[in-house]
Amino acid sequence: MINTKYNLSKKILENISSIERLYGQLESQVVPKELLLNLEKHNLVKSSFSSNSIEGNPLSQEEVTNLILGGRVPANRDEKEVKNYFDILKQIGKEYDTLDIDTILKIHKQLLEGVENEIGGEIRNRKVVVGNPTQDGTIVIKHEPPKHKRKEIEELLKELLDWTNTSEELPILKAGIYHHEFVYIHPFVDGNGRVCRLTTTLLLDKLGYEINKYFILDDYYDIDRIMYSDSLHSADSGDKTEWLEYFTDGVKYSLQSSLAKIEEGLKSISFDMRPSNREKDVLELIKKYKEITSSDVSKDLKISRQQAFNLLNSLVSKGYLEKRGSTKNSFYILR
Repeated sequence: MINTKYNLSKKILENISSIERLYGQLESQVVPKELLLNLEKHNLVKSSFSSNSIEGNPLSQEEVTNLILGGRVPANRDEKEVKNYFDILKQIGKEYDTLDIDTILKIHKQLLEGVENEIGGEIRNRKVVVGNPTQDGTIVIKHEPPKHKRKEIEELLKELLDWTNTSEELPILKAGIYHHEFVYIHPFVDGNGRVCRLTTTLLLDKLGYEINKYFILDDYYDIDRIMYSDSLHSADSGDKTEWLEYFTDGVKYSLQSSLAKIEEGLKSISFDMRPSNREKDVLELIKKYKEITSSDVSKDLKISRQQAFNLLNSLVSKGYLEKRGSTKNSFYILR
């Protein structure tokens, strides 16, 4: 039975309201293709660094950036972990577009490829505990998963996925509940945290949040790993309120960070690449109609077809619009 107990606190309600407003702002931003691609690339690299850093990977953000963007072949375990994570993130919503047990096992196998091949893609069949080592070498147990036999663990995962795919819970809260429940089940010997964050990303993508394109979550968790762990395991007792407050804090923080990056990036665009006032009018039209033709622009702005065509072509060359269709039936959409 999936535990969905929480108090819809004032903080959670305020965070959800802020998240919807901030995400709406991100979606409404008119951003040149190059800047949006740079933001997505930054998000993928940052997420790959942060998620592995949480688990103790010693590579710095600069080293991770050089490894991934430099196109180097990973030379050791630490580099393979990061590169595997990055490659999976790129496939979220494409190769990985369904949240089911097969997908989870494939993600786990790819994550541990060349790192721990013998346990990659295998649900554990033995007891494990989650704990923190002390200075004298003992372990302070923080969490003991509910089941330790493979068949029982698989049944818990199926139950979680059935709930995730059918529940009418608010999307952000559903993602937060899934995140905790997955870690609580702890289905693998190793890699649980990273698989959880990857599949939470997949879930958010399925729920309509273009997470890699606009924002990530891992950087917030990496700010204070102890707070992340404590907040997450606070839900083990049965009440998810504290965890969901933290989780929604993280989504809000990440959206705010992405908006700031876009606004800073727009300031850095050269003057000749910025839309003119008339081109801004065209962009407002396309935000309203989703797609437009030169005839639409001509009619709405009361200008000639040639003027409309020139404005649209200029926005295509600057990277704001994309032209679709044949010559006679062509239309334009935001990139």
